[in-house]
Amino acid sequence: MAKTTVVIPNYNGKNYLDGCLSSLYKGTLEPEIIVVDNGSADGSARLVEEKYPKTKLITFTENTGFCKAVNAGIKASSTEYVLLLNNDTVSDEHMIEYMERTIRRNEKIFSVGAKMLNLHEPDKLDGAGDLYCALGWAYARGKDKAADAYPNSCRIFSACGGAALYRRKVFEEIGYFDENHFAYLEDVDIGYRANIYGYYNRYVPEAVVYHAGSAVSGSRHNNFKVKLSARNSIYLIWKNMPLIQVLLNFPFLLAGYLTKLLFFTIKGLGGAYLKGLLEGFKLIFSAGRKNKVKFSFKNFKNYLWIQGQLWINIFRR
Repeated sequence: MAKTTVVIPNYNGKNYLDGCLSSLYKGTLEPEIIVVDNGSADGSARLVEEKYPKTKLITFTENTGFCKAVNAGIKASSTEYVLLLNNDTVSDEHMIEYMERTIRRNEKIFSVGAKMLNLHEPDKLDGAGDLYCALGWAYARGKDKAADAYPNSCRIFSACGGAALYRRKVFEEIGYFDENHFAYLEDVDIGYRANIYGYYNRYVPEAVVYHAGSAVSGSRHNNFKVKLSARNSIYLIWKNMPLIQVLLNFPFLLAGYLTKLLFFTIKGLGGAYLKGLLEGFKLIFSAGRKNKVKFSFKNFKNYLWIQGQLWINIFRR
């Protein structure tokens, strides 16, 4: 009986989806698979129905975003673990096996992130887990470094939602993916919450997946991605940091946002970045206090660990 359900959010990803599903069914552990289609117009849903009848298909009539799609898949699953997987990935046959082996070691492990390699340049890392720092930056550890870098399993700030195994029951305690994000930084947000509640996120180098990257947005930097990421970065801070922590990190945050403004201005995307920041502040007021993680002294040691990571990860970046 399968212990893992793979949830694949899809939007016009037909060119990649076949390879993604095919690799999963060739794995040493055959999971249950749910494809959540976000109103694709490229025949993605038909491909799943005709070629992969064992795969459960959930369809929306419009693009609801990453978060709503994966939440629908998670809630439709019944296995102990849920693996979120981007549609533009090809999985190593042992990936799920290594992920399950790791998450079973400790009940406090919430997520396990794979070693993500560049699909087109497999000698390069796409990411070895996500880190977050006091500059307000989230980043993929090891991006574009040699594939054999980061050979050891370790605790990370959060697992990249492009290939991450989650302990399903923990969602009931800490909440599901925040649909206010739509897309981008939602995986950092849920990893942040897990850290606050005393759970761990781990990187497992033996679990390998090949990732095309930016298959939907089209490029690493574009107006849509820059604006939405900027918006969500503001929301992420407000939602997860107590006021005292915001004040403690404010000089670093200010430096981080000014640096990114300069960076994106040089690339001709400064307007999109500023607009995103403004929308982030608007989201804070419109989302309501119900979404903010309430501070509790019982989690104080967890906040100390998080603060240490916020500072240390500046230098790792």
